[in-house]
Amino acid sequence: HDLNSLAAGDALRTLAGHRRQASWEAAASVQSRDLLRDAAIQETQAPQLSAPSEGQAVAADYRSVGLTLRSHPVALLRPQLAARNFQPASVLNGYPDKRVARACGIVTVRQRPQTAKGVIFVTLEDETGPVNVVVRTELIERQRRELLGASLLGVYGSWQSVDGVRHLIAQRLVDLSELLGDLNTQSRNFH
Repeated sequence: HDLNSLAAGDALRTLAGHRRQASWEAAASVQSRDLLRDAAIQETQAPQLSAPSEGQAVAADYRSVGLTLRSHPVALLRPQLAARNFQPASVLNGYPDKRVARACGIVTVRQRPQTAKGVIFVTLEDETGPVNVVVRTELIERQRRELLGASLLGVYGSWQSVDGVRHLIAQRLVDLSELLGDLNTQSRNFH
């Protein structure tokens, strides 16, 4: 179990090359205690498994340890997002007040403070940083499923930049979670 966990977490990379090879070697190193325990197995050469793609490695990191030190997941999706005119946080931060804007990122936080009169604040994260999104009550009622269910959320709205405080005032939400494939992310939700 410990060897399998270490292999899944890519902790054996220096010993085995990559997580797939490490998982194979971890499984092969354990003596069978079941039906085949007395069978003589002669393996002349271990198979050479292909290394996972960057996206597969990132998804495996999230599955095993809940984060990655590799590429940010949204960086891998940037060409697809750029084709839909979603801008990274670093570009949005240079936008002037009241400019039409689009952002897309992994939902990291949803907050609905009692003092906010029903407004929900969402923090999206992309490869360049966070984007703070303000979702007003009328949009919450129309797009509750997208707002509360999306792991990867696209937001169409109006950029607000006053005295160094920057927000995207949401006018439309799009659930783009399917672009994440089998990547499982968790947001922190506060009420």
